[in-house]
Amino acid sequence: MDSAPTSVGFDRFGFPATILKAVTDLGYETPTPIQAQCIPHLMEGKDLLGQAQTGTGKTAAFALPVMSDIDLKQRDPQALVLAPTRELALQVAEAFQSYAHGMKGFHVLPLYGGTGMSTQLRQLKRGAHVIVGTPGRVMDHLRRGTLSLKGLKTLVLDEADEMLNMGFVDDIEWIFEQTPPNRRVALFSATMPKSIRNVARKYLNNPVEIKVACKTETVTTIEQLHCVVTPFHKMDTLTRVLEVETFEAMIVFVRTKTATVEVAEKLEAHGFSAEALNGDMNQAMRERTVGRLKSGKLDIVVATDVAARGLDVERITHVVNYDIPYDPEAYVHRIGRTGRAGRKGKALLFVSPRERHLLKSIERATRQKIAPMPLPSADDLGEHRIEQFMQLLRDTVVDQDLDFYYRLVSRIENEQEMGVIDIAAALTFLSQRERPFVVKEIKVPAAKKHPDSRSDPRQRRERKEHGKSEQGGGGDDIPRIRYRIEVGRQHGATPREIVGAIANEAGIEGKHIGYIGIHDTHSTVDLPEGMPKEIEKHLQKVNVCGQQLRLSSTGEKAAPPRGQKPKGKKPRAGAQKPGERKRTKNRD
Repeated sequence: MDSAPTSVGFDRFGFPATILKAVTDLGYETPTPIQAQCIPHLMEGKDLLGQAQTGTGKTAAFALPVMSDIDLKQRDPQALVLAPTRELALQVAEAFQSYAHGMKGFHVLPLYGGTGMSTQLRQLKRGAHVIVGTPGRVMDHLRRGTLSLKGLKTLVLDEADEMLNMGFVDDIEWIFEQTPPNRRVALFSATMPKSIRNVARKYLNNPVEIKVACKTETVTTIEQLHCVVTPFHKMDTLTRVLEVETFEAMIVFVRTKTATVEVAEKLEAHGFSAEALNGDMNQAMRERTVGRLKSGKLDIVVATDVAARGLDVERITHVVNYDIPYDPEAYVHRIGRTGRAGRKGKALLFVSPRERHLLKSIERATRQKIAPMPLPSADDLGEHRIEQFMQLLRDTVVDQDLDFYYRLVSRIENEQEMGVIDIAAALTFLSQRERPFVVKEIKVPAAKKHPDSRSDPRQRRERKEHGKSEQGGGGDDIPRIRYRIEVGRQHGATPREIVGAIANEAGIEGKHIGYIGIHDTHSTVDLPEGMPKEIEKHLQKVNVCGQQLRLSSTGEKAAPPRGQKPKGKKPRAGAQKPGERKRTKNRD
């Protein structure tokens, strides 16, 4: 065929059917400029030097050609992607996995520092078609002989300028020298300093040069806010926001089809009019749900990116990113469902402590800061409910015939010898049990850095001295219970991973996590006494080093934490003596 293809979609690139279906299922319709320019050259096997910002769609620009060239029968890695941070490595690995959902037996493996080696060693032994890693950890495995690059077809450097700024230039050059001479190379960088040019000149073979500016923009009529919240507190946060926020109609975006149903059902249980919208619904069901949203019979739709494609409903005043998107472009598409035709809209973004890097990617791509959202406090929410209750009382007195109830209250007052104020207080209590006026605060996670393996040695030493270990517990005096978790030394678990998972997933401050004992097949951890059952249940499903914690109480009270002895001071009267403390510690 002599003429150029006229298709503007992804079908023009010659992708295998499984890749094309995955792209379609993810809602990709038209390639971004970086994808349109890079994919044809990479499909032809050429080396490429691309200048592009985060948010231009560059991950798909190199991942889709790599996926198209994968031989699933070959166990050795066929592609290596180097990234500057573990957060970006995970993000890229997740993108590969999403493009490969139709490729049975495909494996992508992220390799980064700060986690135990044993899990990575097991996964490498099993085999992986694509490796995504930070230079330091990739070098560790190459030197150990646990990673082989003899079958490598493609090497990708993502955010190369960041890697060079972090001092990885010698590591990158060493890794290049371990790769086969006939591999293709794709190097992507937001800027092109001389150091990048030098690497390209030395290791790339007649590269095609492509430069694309980031055009990702958000509508100025949309107010954008973010909230840092643990996964466990997401639903509680959402329902509180819905109570105090005035909205007409709303889309709540989640990542998976299963989550659309789960979140919609929970919202309905809280009294909100909500339905799921996902790819498993046939056209008739989809049209019915969208029709109900348009007509005002439905207020909230919980949807995936794919299911919401093409959704245009003027009533939508709010968009909630319940699950933050991995791709900044997806974020722009999501919030574009509100603020249509010059109307004002509001977009809320929930960010877990481990996802702060995704927030920064979105801010860089959209070139604007997303302000933090002050959560409704317990007092604010309680006062809001009281005002609603008082308004309901006023409306009821005006609009309803209450003669029968006046007589009933009078009868109760006489027969039960109760005052009217006692009766009113009891009825108020009974009526508000489902939505109490006295509300518990939601714990907002403090800002926390997640340095990778190449952080400042002094910071690493500080963390070691102040963190938890097998020998030490928390420094406070709150009572704790000992729990067993089903992850141990043979899985590569360390106290740091366990503390990080519990602190981030359950919203428990690290200082409240006590003694951690690491054993071969399991570990023990001391957690605050009286911890809510919901948190215990959530922690049972949390993963550390690829293992579910399956948290369970041992029934033992934890030993008191070991604190430092005060210097130059006598013990207070009645203070526990060393001998007494020892007996208390060993009383069980």
